[in-house]
Amino acid sequence: MKVLVIGGGGREHAICWRLALSPSVTQVFAAPGNPGCAGVATLVHPPSYTPMGYLDLARSLAADLTVVGPEAPLVDGVVDAFDAAGLRIFGPTRAAAQLEGSKIFSKQFMTRHGIPTARFTAIGDPTAAGQALEEFTYPLVIKADGLAAGKGVIIVQDKSEASTTLDSMFGGTLVGAAGSRVVIEEFLSGEEVSFIALSDGESVLPFEPSQDHKTIFEGDIGPNTGGMGAYSDSRILPADMRRKVIDTIMTPTIQGMKAEGTPFKGFLYAGLMMTNDGPKTLEFNVRLGDPETQALLHRLDGDFGELLMEASAGRLKPNLLGCKPGPSVCVVMAAAGYPGKARTGDLIAGIAEAESKGAVVFHAGTKAVDGGVATSGGRVLGVTHSGATLQEAIANVYRAVDKISFDGMQLRRDIGRKGLARW
Repeated sequence: MKVLVIGGGGREHAICWRLALSPSVTQVFAAPGNPGCAGVATLVHPPSYTPMGYLDLARSLAADLTVVGPEAPLVDGVVDAFDAAGLRIFGPTRAAAQLEGSKIFSKQFMTRHGIPTARFTAIGDPTAAGQALEEFTYPLVIKADGLAAGKGVIIVQDKSEASTTLDSMFGGTLVGAAGSRVVIEEFLSGEEVSFIALSDGESVLPFEPSQDHKTIFEGDIGPNTGGMGAYSDSRILPADMRRKVIDTIMTPTIQGMKAEGTPFKGFLYAGLMMTNDGPKTLEFNVRLGDPETQALLHRLDGDFGELLMEASAGRLKPNLLGCKPGPSVCVVMAAAGYPGKARTGDLIAGIAEAESKGAVVFHAGTKAVDGGVATSGGRVLGVTHSGATLQEAIANVYRAVDKISFDGMQLRRDIGRKGLARW
């Protein structure tokens, strides 16, 4: 079958790479893709980057299945357009995508269905927001309601910092219109885990657990980013805790969405905090995580194309989702200036050498230039490797990372390190 992948980041390169390895897939297209995707897929451009533009492109390519990478097209209703035209696509409808598109909708949905999460209040007015601060102790969390490219969650330490953050949110200087409404939420302590599953609208089929590293600097300090690395290791969550997450969070979410008339089909990502009171939901995403996808798909063992095609038809088939036993690690290499204004145009060297060490180098913010490939965004590359043990996977990935260089590059040297305590 022919598969069209919407998106052009590291997650989409990983999706294209895994689909290209699928026996059921004869051709992969990426819209718009990136130089890394070009190695495993044909790069194409829709007439417009809108639901109808993607629909026209899928028709022109005679794509048997379309897979949506980023959240914005889902929130815009690309699945609704395909469903109306009778074309196969994997992802949630616009109504179901509110789980990510609106933090307020998501938190209120969790309340309605008894899904464990932090205490919160939803605010759409600066004065009321200031008054609501009195209901919480510090630190606390302020979240923009709308899509903010991973930068709409701020942890504040005192009232002064909270007031400044709220002013920036409502004033539009922090995340634009996404901050016109906010969630003020209690701060939860514990270890964060990314729990991602597929759903066919009726049930869930989980991937192995993974863990993101959000802050720019080692030791989990500094400003948040879109993710500076991730690892996937079965030891992150023991079997009994995975069952609890499925029973108390994932299944109630799928059942709740169906009961409200907005059945959820696609990738459901629960960002969890493992508290002393059990797992609690920090947020939902309605697509695969980035950079968790790179680590997860590196471990995948099975026909990814057939898995998604069957799920899109409402038929989850667990036998199609296999996983290699060894952990995997993805290290993000970021551009100078990130997570602020990233510098672009720096020539990248050593990608082929890194891949000669057995790594897969997933492109995110890159562009083809005379003489090779250069930086074109904040997160530039996701260098990914596996090993028989987590220690071996970490050693393997950093051996490959050290072959790559570009001016101003930033990376963390501690990706996966906290997981070593479980070995």
